[in-house]
Amino acid sequence: MHQRPADRPVHQVHETDIPADRRRGGVIRTLLSPRNAATTSGFMGVAELAPGERIAEHYHPYSEEFLYVVAGELTVDLDGQARTLRAGDALLVPPGTRHRLRNTGQVDVRAVFQLGPLAPRPELGHVDTEPAR
Repeated sequence: MHQRPADRPVHQVHETDIPADRRRGGVIRTLLSPRNAATTSGFMGVAELAPGERIAEHYHPYSEEFLYVVAGELTVDLDGQARTLRAGDALLVPPGTRHRLRNTGQVDVRAVFQLGPLAPRPELGHVDTEPAR
């Protein structure tokens, strides 16, 4: 019989339990991470962008980023080339790819993101390439 290791509890959160992070633009909530859920393979969260908002360009040297658009229409700039995602679309951003998320539409955008694997140290996981506005 398979058993979950005792040091790996099931962890559940509601997004309203997580403070909004607005440092890079939009509203980002990292829901499950090494910090709050002792994850070992990556982290996931949700991003919300009002019309005209963006998440500043950055890249992840060690991690793939998976994006899934739940609502709205999202423009993702990948190494300077724009790509449009609509509700129901998913996108894989390979490690080292500069990317910026923009809401160029008229309605709020809601997207789920997941990154993995984790960088060797947290400060190496995210590199900003432009300032947030």
